[in-house]
Amino acid sequence: MPGPSAASSQQATFVTGSTMRHVAVMTATGSVGLIAIFMVDALNLFYISMLGVQELAAAIGFASTLMFFVVSISIGFTIAVSALVSRALGRGDRAEAARMGGASMIFMGLSTVAITVIAWPFLDTLVGALGATGETRVLSVRYLQIVMPSTPIISLGMCATGIMRGVGDARRSMYVTLAGGIAAAILDPIFIFGFDLGLDGAAIASVLSRIILLAVGIHGVHFVHRLMALPDRRRLMIAARPFFAIGLPAVLTQIATPVGNAYVTVEMARFGDEAVAGWAIIGRLIPVAFGVIFALSGAIGPILGQNYGAKRYDRLNTAMRDALIFVMLYCLAAWLLLAIFANGVASLFGAQGEARELVVFFCLFAAGSFLFNGALFVANAAFNNLGFPTYSTVFNWGRSTLGVIPFVWIGAQYYGAKGVVAGWGLGAIVFGLAAVVVAFRVVRRIGVSNPARSDLPPPPPAANSPFSTGKASTLQ
Repeated sequence: MPGPSAASSQQATFVTGSTMRHVAVMTATGSVGLIAIFMVDALNLFYISMLGVQELAAAIGFASTLMFFVVSISIGFTIAVSALVSRALGRGDRAEAARMGGASMIFMGLSTVAITVIAWPFLDTLVGALGATGETRVLSVRYLQIVMPSTPIISLGMCATGIMRGVGDARRSMYVTLAGGIAAAILDPIFIFGFDLGLDGAAIASVLSRIILLAVGIHGVHFVHRLMALPDRRRLMIAARPFFAIGLPAVLTQIATPVGNAYVTVEMARFGDEAVAGWAIIGRLIPVAFGVIFALSGAIGPILGQNYGAKRYDRLNTAMRDALIFVMLYCLAAWLLLAIFANGVASLFGAQGEARELVVFFCLFAAGSFLFNGALFVANAAFNNLGFPTYSTVFNWGRSTLGVIPFVWIGAQYYGAKGVVAGWGLGAIVFGLAAVVVAFRVVRRIGVSNPARSDLPPPPPAANSPFSTGKASTLQ
């Protein structure tokens, strides 16, 4: 356990050195743990598909759509804690960072407990509203009844990763999600096949893995970094204003995506359980293939937040540019690999009939939409961490409503289930491009209206390699 001297030395790590290196390191370490979680979800569905019952895969598809709403709320609040901790550290105020960390854990816990209690009596109604019927509906509700009570557990674990990303400790933030992923990968086959519990076993394994994830997160935040100071009531009230000022718009931003996905699921349900099962596979495939982009949206936030807090406005534009370059290169590579192995991916999940056609169609065509989805993620991270969270709310809701509903509806009318997937992908183009343009204008406005600090070393010259310049952070 590090002593006070170790803790005090862990200040802002992103205000010097290559921004591309910071983006690459934070994204790479963040994506390992994140993809581990998503890989487990994919394995979960793979194990269930091995039972040979199509209704089981469809049930997980419906349940996951509903769980996505709750997890998205937690992601929004995680954005808030990461922004506030990184800003405080950028100002050199470690005590304030610790108070915000502790207050954020309290706010996260209370909020997700309330959401779980409110949603619990309506699980059957909510699943039915998504289009689930018959045995599929019964199985979806049973799965949710086991997993739903653990929502506050995973939410607090996510909050812990946000605190560690705020301080720049990408490695320990990775350990949190990686521990949960490894635990689930071990427990899933034991409970599904070893104890012959099937869908119930998958749900139980998810709950146990979330408990392990939280334990690792608490250790890193409290025992290693000492960034979880529990404030008294007065300071808790003071902390509430900035937390919810960022958190509520970020939550509204995040829940836009599951709203859009829910509409897609409803449209897909018109074409039967095979189509829903195919959409469920795509839902598991997306975060595995593009988990690096999801991680990038969390990685760029602390980099922008620390430089904003340190008044290094000259580095904001550079960080945004490097993040977008990273997005473009990664998405092109991922799309190419998915297209090459499209049939193999469908076979891996045992997809048949229309489910197989949808998975292959996504890999060949719709996966390319993440070039624009990724750009939207980067822009939203900038808005949330630079004091413009309303912009991210507007663009995400625009993407998930105007960029989903008309495109998906038209696609469904003329091209069936494939048209639903195509419409979902096409809507990202306009909103991704528009969000990036506005984000760079915001960064430029900040730089013009605020004086930059001159007491820190300038960024490395452009002639040097972006991945090797600058002193590496001891936390990375």
